[in-house]
Amino acid sequence: MDPPTDPAGRHAHEPDVSLDGGDLDCGGGLLLLIRRHIDPLEPGGLLEILSTDSTVEVELPAWCRLTGNELVSWTKHGGRRSFLVSKGAFAGRSEAAAAGAPGARAGTTDARVHVPVTIPRSLPRPATRREIAPLSVLGVGSWPRPGWLLRALHDRLGGRLAEADFEATADDSVRLAVAAQLRAGADVVTDGEQRRDNYASFAGGRLDNCQLIPLSDLTAMVGDPAEFERELRMLDVPASEVRHPVVYGALGRSRPLAVHELEFAATLTDAPLKVALPGPYLLTRMMWLDCLTDRPYESREDLARDVVRVLREETHFLLASGAALVQFDEPVLTEVVYGSPGAARSFMCGALSERLESDPELEFAAGLLDEVVRGLPAESLALHVCRGNWTPDESAALAGDYRPLLGFLGRAPVETLFLELSTPRAGEIAVLRELPADKRIGVGVVNQKLETVEAVGEVRRRIERAIGLLGADRLLLTPDCGFATFADNPVASSGVAEAKLRSIVEARDLVRADRS
Repeated sequence: MDPPTDPAGRHAHEPDVSLDGGDLDCGGGLLLLIRRHIDPLEPGGLLEILSTDSTVEVELPAWCRLTGNELVSWTKHGGRRSFLVSKGAFAGRSEAAAAGAPGARAGTTDARVHVPVTIPRSLPRPATRREIAPLSVLGVGSWPRPGWLLRALHDRLGGRLAEADFEATADDSVRLAVAAQLRAGADVVTDGEQRRDNYASFAGGRLDNCQLIPLSDLTAMVGDPAEFERELRMLDVPASEVRHPVVYGALGRSRPLAVHELEFAATLTDAPLKVALPGPYLLTRMMWLDCLTDRPYESREDLARDVVRVLREETHFLLASGAALVQFDEPVLTEVVYGSPGAARSFMCGALSERLESDPELEFAAGLLDEVVRGLPAESLALHVCRGNWTPDESAALAGDYRPLLGFLGRAPVETLFLELSTPRAGEIAVLRELPADKRIGVGVVNQKLETVEAVGEVRRRIERAIGLLGADRLLLTPDCGFATFADNPVASSGVAEAKLRSIVEARDLVRADRS
């Protein structure tokens, strides 16, 4: 149905929710308010949007077309406009609702509220370090989520499920993920990132003044919508389903990103726990959308300073709460060295941003990580690098060895490097011999993207080769990457994930027996 082009005298239906956007335009924050109010509605629910900005007459119908919502009617009285938007297609209302039954209309709200940025006066000191023995087996981070958790996750993101109810559901899923790792024989455990929609953008849903919105919403917020749409089609990204963080004020951390995940997992096991966080370069790349017409930070460097601050706070609190390892995920570094500068926008590992020159970007990334962990013990810190893990299709991810990143990895202020190494796309492990001897290396010895479980003998040969090149005392053993980096697109089932982890444990035990 085509949207109405002319204003009506009055709406024929009463809204379920009404918001006052004032003089905001779609590129200046109005769409963030709309998303916040329309998500919790049931399909067919009606949202009234009040506006005094004339451009909304053109931009809002375009947004409705892009997102699959329907502009039912609009009115204009003087300079004040009222738009009635249905969540999805509008199928009509009952007579009672159309007549304005009591209670059908909610109060009008103005949700343009910026959460105060919280900066702790002091940061806690790390707790006593948990030792992790050489050749320990552990996952990289994520674990496949049950279908019932995915439904709860979407309901929470859409505002249809209270946070307390979601957390209770997620607790049950974490119990299953931790139990599976322990059954497989893992020496170090993660909570499986069960509470996260994906490994990185989840932070945008927990930080102050940041909101997760579908990529399709961004089309109405950019300077060149047609070009942006073209780029999304080239990337083959489901723009209406994938949510991306958008910053609308100064970033703050008034609640933890992952400390609550750690604290609950610690109630389930005495094993050392690892927690992964998006690295500062990845998070800055993800949140700095150069294409937006209205941004709260004047430059990427300004945004990066606040990204560093919130990650530094989180890292201090994680280590103080007993995390054995805090891992920073920076997979987009491989795009820095193997992507094409100046080429079209990418969706590398969920970071929707432009490609830039390699050398200055590596320097920028190195400086950010230095600031996040300044003064913290390197032995409790790790870095993970891979080449993309959003699909099991090996041909869709980047290829190339670690040689262009050796300088960055060698100077990184962390003791442990978790590296993708079992896939041919990662090149030869031998190049890692050039890394400093004080770097511990988590070697990927199974490919999480393959449906088949690697035979114990095959994994054993990979472990023995790594020992021959790098020495047993420097090695930890992992899959190449997480099993469900993106909640809705796991690259393995939970059964396969457990079997692959068990294969590593059994192969490691054989190697240890040979060496004893």
